Amino acid sequence: MIKENALKCKSYEFAIRIVKLSQYLQTEQKEFVLSKQILRSGTAVGALIREAEYGQSKTDFIHKLTISLKEANETEYWISILKDTGYIDYKLYDNPVNDCKELLRLLITSIKTAKQNNE
Repeated sequence: MIKENALKCKSYEFAIRIVKLSQYLQTEQKEFVLSKQILRSGTAVGALIREAEYGQSKTDFIHKLTISLKEANETEYWISILKDTGYIDYKLYDNPVNDCKELLRLLITSIKTAKQNNE
């Protein structure tokens, strides 16, 4: 059902970036709570997009993308918290937050399109 290969690829690349960020936080910053939060939500984005790909119905497809959107929004929150608490500097903040915002835009567009095609 999912046509947006860009969404699939970008979410996968984003998950890799988040895994590396989490590893950095644990290894270099000795931060274990927030690193697990961002790891969970950041990797869930792509996992849910993959689940949506084989959704049982158009409604299920939309539902999975909507949950992915919520996880992306949560991930953006954790990235901001990490920056504002000094665990990461602007250099480490800039790329993941921009990637996350791009995923948010792509997900919103995909959900809107799927809803229009579902009517």
